[in-house]
Amino acid sequence: MKRFDYVRPSSIAEAVSAAALPGSAILGAGTNLLDMMKIGSAQPERLVDITRLPGLDGIDWLPDGSVEIGALVRNADLAYDERFARRFPSVAEALLSGASPQLRNAATAGGNVMQHTRCAYFHDLSSACNRRSPGSGCDALNGENRLHAVLGWSEHCIATHPSDFCVPLVALDAVVEIEGHKGRRELALEALHLLPGNTPEVESALMPGELIVALRLPAEAADFASHTRYLKLRERTSYAFAVVSAAAALVVDAGVVQSARLALGGVAAKPWRARRAEDALTGKPASPEAFAEAARLALADAKPSGHNAFKIELARRIVVRALTEAATGTPERTIPLPGSVFTTQAGSNHVA
Repeated sequence: MKRFDYVRPSSIAEAVSAAALPGSAILGAGTNLLDMMKIGSAQPERLVDITRLPGLDGIDWLPDGSVEIGALVRNADLAYDERFARRFPSVAEALLSGASPQLRNAATAGGNVMQHTRCAYFHDLSSACNRRSPGSGCDALNGENRLHAVLGWSEHCIATHPSDFCVPLVALDAVVEIEGHKGRRELALEALHLLPGNTPEVESALMPGELIVALRLPAEAADFASHTRYLKLRERTSYAFAVVSAAAALVVDAGVVQSARLALGGVAAKPWRARRAEDALTGKPASPEAFAEAARLALADAKPSGHNAFKIELARRIVVRALTEAATGTPERTIPLPGSVFTTQAGSNHVA
Protein backbone atom coordinates (compact mmCIF):
# COMPACT_ATOMS: atom_id res chain seq x y z
CA MET A 1 0.00 0.00 0.00
CA LYS A 2 1.24 3.45 -0.90
CA ARG A 3 2.06 5.74 2.03
CA PHE A 4 -0.52 8.50 2.54
CA ASP A 5 -1.33 11.42 4.78
CA TYR A 6 -4.34 11.24 7.10
CA VAL A 7 -6.52 14.28 7.83
CA ARG A 8 -9.47 14.37 10.22
CA PRO A 9 -11.35 17.65 9.76
CA SER A 10 -13.67 18.94 12.45
CA SER A 11 -16.07 20.80 10.16
CA ILE A 12 -17.55 20.45 6.68
CA ALA A 13 -15.65 23.57 5.58
CA GLU A 14 -12.35 22.00 6.66
CA ALA A 15 -13.28 18.76 4.89
CA VAL A 16 -14.04 20.60 1.66
CA SER A 17 -10.70 22.44 1.80
CA ALA A 18 -8.77 19.23 2.45
CA ALA A 19 -10.64 17.27 -0.22
CA ALA A 20 -9.87 19.94 -2.82
CA LEU A 21 -6.12 19.28 -2.57
CA PRO A 22 -4.80 17.11 -5.42
CA GLY A 23 -4.58 13.44 -4.54
CA SER A 24 -7.19 13.56 -1.76
CA ALA A 25 -9.84 10.90 -1.19
CA ILE A 26 -12.83 11.03 1.14
CA LEU A 27 -12.91 8.32 3.81
CA GLY A 28 -16.23 7.23 5.30
CA ALA A 29 -16.54 3.60 6.32
CA GLY A 30 -13.92 2.69 3.71
CA THR A 31 -15.61 -0.57 2.73
CA ASN A 32 -14.75 0.13 -0.94
CA LEU A 33 -11.84 2.57 -0.74
CA LEU A 34 -9.64 0.61 1.67
CA ASP A 35 -9.96 -2.56 -0.41
CA MET A 36 -8.90 -0.58 -3.48
CA MET A 37 -5.93 0.89 -1.63
CA LYS A 38 -4.77 -2.56 -0.58
CA ILE A 39 -4.71 -3.88 -4.14
CA GLY A 40 -3.42 -0.62 -5.62
CA SER A 41 -6.34 0.40 -7.82
CA ALA A 42 -6.65 3.50 -5.62
CA GLN A 43 -3.50 5.31 -4.48
CA PRO A 44 -4.53 8.53 -2.76
CA GLU A 45 -1.93 10.84 -1.32
CA ARG A 46 -4.27 11.93 1.43
CA LEU A 47 -7.29 10.47 3.21
CA VAL A 48 -9.84 12.95 4.49
CA ASP A 49 -11.71 11.19 7.29
CA ILE A 50 -15.23 12.62 7.56
CA THR A 51 -16.61 10.05 10.00
CA ARG A 52 -16.60 12.47 12.93
CA LEU A 53 -18.18 15.43 11.15
CA PRO A 54 -21.28 16.57 13.06
CA GLY A 55 -24.76 16.51 11.57
CA LEU A 56 -24.24 13.92 8.83
CA ASP A 57 -25.53 10.80 10.58
CA GLY A 58 -29.22 11.57 10.97
CA ILE A 59 -32.47 10.66 9.20
CA ASP A 60 -34.46 13.90 9.23
CA TRP A 61 -38.13 14.23 8.27
CA LEU A 62 -38.73 17.66 6.81
CA PRO A 63 -41.95 19.73 7.12
CA ASP A 64 -42.86 19.17 3.47
CA GLY A 65 -42.88 15.39 3.98
CA SER A 66 -39.54 14.71 2.34
CA VAL A 67 -36.76 12.86 4.15
CA GLU A 68 -33.10 13.85 4.34
CA ILE A 69 -30.58 11.05 4.78
CA GLY A 70 -27.22 12.14 6.15
CA ALA A 71 -24.21 10.94 4.17
CA LEU A 72 -22.90 9.05 7.23
CA VAL A 73 -26.11 7.14 7.98
CA ARG A 74 -25.26 3.44 8.00
CA ASN A 75 -26.98 1.24 5.43
CA ALA A 76 -28.36 -1.09 8.10
CA ASP A 77 -29.67 1.77 10.25
CA LEU A 78 -31.55 3.22 7.28
CA ALA A 79 -32.98 -0.12 6.14
CA TYR A 80 -34.18 -0.97 9.64
CA ASP A 81 -35.66 2.44 10.42
CA GLU A 82 -39.36 1.65 10.74
CA ARG A 83 -40.74 4.92 9.41
CA PHE A 84 -38.35 4.96 6.46
CA ALA A 85 -38.92 1.32 5.52
CA ARG A 86 -42.69 1.73 5.51
CA ARG A 87 -42.64 4.86 3.35
CA PHE A 88 -39.89 3.72 0.97
CA PRO A 89 -39.93 -0.09 1.07
CA SER A 90 -38.11 -0.64 -2.22
CA VAL A 91 -35.16 1.41 -0.95
CA ALA A 92 -35.01 -0.65 2.24
CA GLU A 93 -35.29 -3.82 0.16
CA ALA A 94 -32.39 -2.71 -2.04
CA LEU A 95 -30.22 -1.90 0.97
CA LEU A 96 -30.86 -5.31 2.53
CA SER A 97 -30.08 -7.11 -0.71
CA GLY A 98 -26.58 -5.63 -0.93
CA ALA A 99 -23.30 -6.86 0.55
CA SER A 100 -23.36 -8.72 3.89
CA PRO A 101 -24.79 -7.79 7.31
CA GLN A 102 -21.30 -6.90 8.53
CA LEU A 103 -20.72 -4.51 5.63
CA ARG A 104 -24.21 -3.00 5.89
CA ASN A 105 -23.48 -2.22 9.54
CA ALA A 106 -20.44 -0.19 8.46
CA ALA A 107 -21.18 1.18 4.98
CA THR A 108 -22.66 4.65 4.68
CA ALA A 109 -25.30 6.18 2.41
CA GLY A 110 -22.85 8.62 0.85
CA GLY A 111 -20.20 5.96 0.34
CA ASN A 112 -22.69 3.59 -1.26
CA VAL A 113 -23.61 6.22 -3.81
CA MET A 114 -19.96 6.94 -4.65
CA GLN A 115 -18.59 3.39 -4.77
CA HIS A 116 -16.46 2.43 -7.76
CA THR A 117 -17.16 -0.21 -10.36
CA ARG A 118 -16.28 -3.80 -9.54
CA CYS A 119 -14.93 -4.44 -13.06
CA ALA A 120 -12.02 -6.85 -12.61
CA TYR A 121 -9.91 -5.00 -15.17
CA PHE A 122 -10.30 -1.75 -13.24
CA HIS A 123 -8.92 -3.44 -10.13
CA ASP A 124 -6.16 -5.41 -11.88
CA LEU A 125 -3.11 -3.16 -12.25
CA SER A 126 -1.70 -5.37 -15.00
CA SER A 127 -4.75 -4.71 -17.19
CA ALA A 128 -5.42 -1.73 -19.42
CA CYS A 129 -8.23 0.41 -18.03
CA ASN A 130 -9.17 3.87 -19.28
CA ARG A 131 -11.12 4.53 -16.10
CA ARG A 132 -8.07 3.93 -13.90
CA SER A 133 -5.40 5.10 -16.38
CA PRO A 134 -6.83 7.34 -19.14
CA GLY A 135 -5.65 6.43 -22.62
CA SER A 136 -4.37 2.98 -21.71
CA GLY A 137 -7.25 1.11 -23.36
CA CYS A 138 -9.99 -1.21 -22.10
CA ASP A 139 -9.06 -4.87 -21.73
CA ALA A 140 -12.66 -5.67 -20.81
CA LEU A 141 -13.71 -5.10 -24.43
CA ASN A 142 -12.02 -8.34 -25.52
CA GLY A 143 -11.91 -10.05 -22.16
CA GLU A 144 -14.29 -11.65 -19.70
CA ASN A 145 -17.22 -9.26 -20.09
CA ARG A 146 -20.42 -11.24 -19.61
CA LEU A 147 -21.40 -9.03 -16.66
CA HIS A 148 -20.61 -5.72 -18.30
CA ALA A 149 -22.80 -2.92 -19.64
CA VAL A 150 -25.48 -3.20 -22.29
CA LEU A 151 -26.66 0.43 -22.09
CA GLY A 152 -24.72 3.67 -22.34
CA TRP A 153 -21.29 2.11 -22.84
CA SER A 154 -18.56 3.32 -25.18
CA GLU A 155 -15.46 1.83 -26.78
CA HIS A 156 -13.49 3.39 -23.92
CA CYS A 157 -15.31 1.68 -21.03
CA ILE A 158 -17.99 -0.98 -20.58
CA ALA A 159 -18.06 -1.14 -16.77
CA THR A 160 -21.25 -1.06 -14.69
CA HIS A 161 -22.15 0.77 -11.50
CA PRO A 162 -22.54 -1.71 -8.63
CA SER A 163 -24.95 -0.02 -6.20
CA ASP A 164 -28.30 -1.58 -5.28
CA PHE A 165 -29.28 1.41 -3.12
CA CYS A 166 -29.01 3.88 -6.02
CA VAL A 167 -31.47 2.07 -8.29
CA PRO A 168 -34.72 2.76 -6.36
CA LEU A 169 -33.36 6.18 -5.33
CA VAL A 170 -33.03 7.17 -8.98
CA ALA A 171 -36.48 5.77 -9.73
CA LEU A 172 -37.96 7.87 -6.91
CA ASP A 173 -36.29 11.16 -7.96
CA ALA A 174 -33.80 11.36 -5.11
CA VAL A 175 -31.66 14.49 -4.81
CA VAL A 176 -28.03 14.75 -3.71
CA GLU A 177 -27.05 17.61 -1.41
CA ILE A 178 -23.47 18.69 -2.08
CA GLU A 179 -21.17 21.04 -0.16
CA GLY A 180 -18.28 22.80 -1.87
CA HIS A 181 -16.22 26.00 -1.82
CA LYS A 182 -19.12 27.86 -3.42
CA GLY A 183 -21.58 26.67 -0.82
CA ARG A 184 -24.29 24.05 -1.01
CA ARG A 185 -25.93 22.89 -4.20
CA GLU A 186 -28.38 20.16 -5.14
CA LEU A 187 -28.28 17.70 -7.98
CA ALA A 188 -30.67 15.00 -9.09
CA LEU A 189 -29.10 11.64 -8.25
CA GLU A 190 -29.88 10.59 -11.82
CA ALA A 191 -27.39 13.27 -13.00
CA LEU A 192 -24.63 12.46 -10.50
CA HIS A 193 -23.11 9.44 -12.24
CA LEU A 194 -21.78 9.96 -15.74
CA LEU A 195 -21.69 7.65 -18.74
CA PRO A 196 -18.15 6.89 -19.97
CA GLY A 197 -18.17 8.51 -23.41
CA ASN A 198 -14.61 9.60 -24.21
CA THR A 199 -13.72 10.34 -20.57
CA PRO A 200 -14.51 7.28 -18.44
CA GLU A 201 -12.11 8.50 -15.74
CA VAL A 202 -14.65 11.24 -14.93
CA GLU A 203 -17.15 9.15 -13.01
CA SER A 204 -19.39 11.77 -11.42
CA ALA A 205 -20.53 15.37 -11.66
CA LEU A 206 -18.81 16.27 -8.38
CA MET A 207 -16.23 19.06 -8.66
CA PRO A 208 -12.85 18.85 -6.86
CA GLY A 209 -13.37 19.29 -3.14
CA GLU A 210 -17.12 18.78 -3.25
CA LEU A 211 -18.60 16.54 -0.60
CA ILE A 212 -21.94 14.73 -0.52
CA VAL A 213 -23.55 15.68 2.77
CA ALA A 214 -27.03 14.18 2.33
CA LEU A 215 -29.53 12.48 0.06
CA ARG A 216 -33.16 13.57 -0.05
CA LEU A 217 -36.26 11.73 -1.14
CA PRO A 218 -39.25 13.92 -2.04
CA ALA A 219 -42.54 13.48 -0.23
CA GLU A 220 -44.14 12.28 -3.48
CA ALA A 221 -41.92 9.18 -3.44
CA ALA A 222 -44.00 7.79 -0.58
CA ASP A 223 -47.07 7.74 -2.88
CA PHE A 224 -45.65 4.51 -4.34
CA ALA A 225 -45.24 2.71 -1.00
CA SER A 226 -48.09 0.25 -1.54
CA HIS A 227 -46.98 -0.83 -5.03
CA THR A 228 -43.19 -1.00 -5.25
CA ARG A 229 -40.48 -3.65 -5.45
CA TYR A 230 -36.76 -4.01 -5.96
CA LEU A 231 -35.63 -7.24 -7.60
CA LYS A 232 -32.07 -8.39 -8.15
CA LEU A 233 -30.67 -11.32 -10.08
CA ARG A 234 -27.19 -12.34 -8.93
CA GLU A 235 -24.90 -15.31 -9.33
CA ARG A 236 -25.18 -16.09 -5.61
CA THR A 237 -28.23 -15.47 -3.46
CA SER A 238 -26.24 -13.33 -1.03
CA TYR A 239 -23.17 -11.11 -0.99
CA ALA A 240 -23.01 -10.66 -4.75
CA PHE A 241 -23.48 -7.73 -7.11
CA ALA A 242 -26.39 -7.65 -9.52
CA VAL A 243 -26.19 -9.27 -12.92
CA VAL A 244 -29.32 -7.19 -13.55
CA SER A 245 -31.77 -5.54 -11.17
CA ALA A 246 -34.89 -3.39 -11.36
CA ALA A 247 -36.81 -1.02 -9.11
CA ALA A 248 -40.46 -0.61 -10.04
CA ALA A 249 -42.97 1.71 -8.40
CA LEU A 250 -46.59 2.24 -9.40
CA VAL A 251 -49.68 4.16 -8.40
CA VAL A 252 -52.59 1.93 -9.38
CA ASP A 253 -56.27 2.84 -9.26
CA ALA A 254 -59.01 0.42 -10.37
CA GLY A 255 -56.42 -1.66 -12.19
CA VAL A 256 -55.05 1.29 -14.19
CA VAL A 257 -51.53 2.69 -13.75
CA GLN A 258 -51.82 6.34 -12.77
CA SER A 259 -48.07 6.89 -12.37
CA ALA A 260 -44.97 4.73 -12.85
CA ARG A 261 -41.30 4.78 -11.92
CA LEU A 262 -38.73 2.32 -13.28
CA ALA A 263 -34.95 2.07 -13.01
CA LEU A 264 -32.45 -0.68 -13.78
CA GLY A 265 -29.16 -1.69 -12.19
CA GLY A 266 -26.25 -3.78 -13.46
CA VAL A 267 -26.77 -2.61 -17.04
CA ALA A 268 -24.77 0.63 -17.31
CA ALA A 269 -22.14 2.84 -15.68
CA LYS A 270 -24.99 4.51 -13.78
CA PRO A 271 -28.39 3.51 -12.44
CA TRP A 272 -30.57 3.56 -15.57
CA ARG A 273 -33.90 5.43 -15.45
CA ALA A 274 -36.36 4.04 -18.01
CA ARG A 275 -38.50 7.10 -18.67
CA ARG A 276 -39.98 5.94 -21.99
CA ALA A 277 -41.23 2.84 -20.26
CA GLU A 278 -42.74 4.95 -17.47
CA ASP A 279 -44.58 7.14 -19.95
CA ALA A 280 -45.88 4.10 -21.83
CA LEU A 281 -47.28 2.60 -18.63
CA THR A 282 -49.15 5.70 -17.49
CA GLY A 283 -52.86 5.41 -18.20
CA LYS A 284 -52.60 1.75 -19.22
CA PRO A 285 -54.07 -1.27 -17.43
CA ALA A 286 -51.62 -2.98 -15.09
CA SER A 287 -51.45 -5.97 -17.41
CA PRO A 288 -48.84 -8.44 -18.67
CA GLU A 289 -49.05 -6.83 -22.11
CA ALA A 290 -48.35 -3.35 -20.74
CA PHE A 291 -45.46 -4.63 -18.66
CA ALA A 292 -43.95 -6.48 -21.61
CA GLU A 293 -44.11 -3.32 -23.72
CA ALA A 294 -42.50 -1.32 -20.91
CA ALA A 295 -39.69 -3.86 -20.73
CA ARG A 296 -39.18 -3.64 -24.47
CA LEU A 297 -38.94 0.15 -24.32
CA ALA A 298 -36.63 0.07 -21.30
CA LEU A 299 -34.10 -2.04 -23.25
CA ALA A 300 -34.77 -0.65 -26.72
CA ASP A 301 -31.33 0.96 -26.94
CA ALA A 302 -29.44 -1.94 -25.36
CA LYS A 303 -26.65 -3.66 -27.24
CA PRO A 304 -24.04 -6.20 -26.14
CA SER A 305 -20.59 -4.92 -25.19
CA GLY A 306 -19.15 -8.42 -25.48
CA HIS A 307 -20.34 -11.84 -24.39
CA ASN A 308 -23.37 -10.42 -22.63
CA ALA A 309 -26.26 -10.37 -25.08
CA PHE A 310 -28.13 -12.57 -22.60
CA LYS A 311 -28.29 -9.65 -20.15
CA ILE A 312 -30.65 -7.77 -22.45
CA GLU A 313 -33.31 -10.47 -22.36
CA LEU A 314 -32.61 -11.06 -18.68
CA ALA A 315 -33.16 -7.37 -17.95
CA ARG A 316 -36.43 -7.39 -19.89
CA ARG A 317 -37.66 -10.31 -17.83
CA ILE A 318 -36.70 -8.78 -14.51
CA VAL A 319 -38.49 -5.56 -15.49
CA VAL A 320 -41.66 -7.51 -16.23
CA ARG A 321 -41.38 -9.40 -12.96
CA ALA A 322 -40.66 -6.27 -10.90
CA LEU A 323 -43.65 -4.47 -12.43
CA THR A 324 -45.87 -7.51 -11.91
CA GLU A 325 -44.92 -7.82 -8.27
CA ALA A 326 -45.26 -4.08 -7.72
CA ALA A 327 -48.76 -4.17 -9.21
CA THR A 328 -49.68 -7.06 -6.92
CA GLY A 329 -48.69 -4.90 -3.97
CA THR A 330 -45.80 -4.36 -1.62
CA PRO A 331 -45.58 -7.32 0.78
CA GLU A 332 -46.69 -6.64 4.33
CA ARG A 333 -43.78 -8.73 5.50
CA THR A 334 -40.26 -8.63 4.12
CA ILE A 335 -39.11 -11.71 2.23
CA PRO A 336 -36.27 -13.76 3.78
CA LEU A 337 -33.79 -12.75 1.04
CA PRO A 338 -34.71 -9.17 0.14
CA GLY A 339 -34.37 -8.40 -3.54
CA SER A 340 -33.82 -12.02 -4.54
CA VAL A 341 -35.82 -13.32 -7.50
CA PHE A 342 -35.57 -16.80 -5.99
CA THR A 343 -37.59 -16.02 -2.87
CA THR A 344 -41.35 -16.40 -3.12
CA GLN A 345 -42.42 -16.73 0.53
CA ALA A 346 -42.85 -13.92 3.01
CA GLY A 347 -40.62 -13.75 6.05
CA SER A 348 -40.65 -11.83 9.31
CA ASN A 349 -41.20 -8.10 9.08
CA HIS A 350 -37.84 -6.41 9.52
CA VAL A 351 -39.46 -3.28 10.90
CA ALA A 352 -41.83 -5.00 13.31
